[in-house]
Amino acid sequence: MNLRNLIEHHRPGENHLISRPYLIAEAGVNHEGSLDLARRLIDEAKEGGADAIKFQTYKASTIASKDSPSYWDLTKEPTDSQYKLFQKYDKFWKSEFEALAEHCQNVNIEFLSTPFDIESARFLNDLMPVFKISSSDLNNKPFINFLCQFGKPIILSTGASYLWEVEQSLNWIETHGNPVALLHCILNYPTDDANANLAMIKGLAHKFPDRLIGYSDHTLPKDMKTLEVATLMGARIIEKHFSHDKTLTGNDHYHAMDKDDLKRFHARMDTSLALLGSDTRTPLSSEKISRTNARRSLVAARSISAGSNIVAEDITWKRPGTGIDPREYEHLLTKTALQNIKEDTVLTWGLFDD
Repeated sequence: MNLRNLIEHHRPGENHLISRPYLIAEAGVNHEGSLDLARRLIDEAKEGGADAIKFQTYKASTIASKDSPSYWDLTKEPTDSQYKLFQKYDKFWKSEFEALAEHCQNVNIEFLSTPFDIESARFLNDLMPVFKISSSDLNNKPFINFLCQFGKPIILSTGASYLWEVEQSLNWIETHGNPVALLHCILNYPTDDANANLAMIKGLAHKFPDRLIGYSDHTLPKDMKTLEVATLMGARIIEKHFSHDKTLTGNDHYHAMDKDDLKRFHARMDTSLALLGSDTRTPLSSEKISRTNARRSLVAARSISAGSNIVAEDITWKRPGTGIDPREYEHLLTKTALQNIKEDTVLTWGLFDD
């Protein structure tokens, strides 16, 4: 599945379709500055069944002021300053991401990275098919306008926003004509299940039927039920943080999925999609015998003499459905019996005049 085509070819009305989503393993900076670990994350995301792996590209000096406070669970990530945290993980730049994009190509998984400044956006443009705008930049009009100038589809996360803000950001993007996918998101790290509000996926789909709708998840992975429900709510793209080791402390490991969680999600979706089947109302081949034997036919309620005009008292309806369909009841009342008919006979048209 190609992400750019998925966004560009979305048509109004398709958000109600339930299908296996395009799954982005959000590695972020869980590589912790190691190219070998970043390559491992790519390999394990591919093994788990992700369609893409996404990193984050930033410099601490351009993303946060030195007095920027935290907004995450300090019991899981004790760094109380955004600037200090970003300083730990901002060592990768152009050459490192070029190497990672090449590795993704070699193992056949799409490469993505969220840019957080103009310089990174420029070199990432050559490496990936779409731009992802984080919830934190949803109101960043000059940056959104800059990214749109590359002419690529945009994935816009909507965490911590009002609906009018989403509409406003879409209006900025629409002036450039870029295709857009919207991701429901709750900007808590981690997000309590009670705060996931997956119904917002439906809300976005209803409000923006011409936009592809997805979900960016920050809940604890557990049994992957959250992603399954998000898919059943209509999410066509799912993004979730990804780690090689969920037991590691700090940063985004503690609310991330791993390759085994990915496999668990796909197994759950195999079951769910099999249960869902098709939304077209039609008999299944497995129902053929039931359709015949469990339905009713018109049946002689009493003995009928040859030459008799058929009246209501002559007819009842019983199983199986191999005779005259009960929908033809009134039509049968216009007929005459061609021969003697015993009580309880399943009636067929050959027993009556034309």
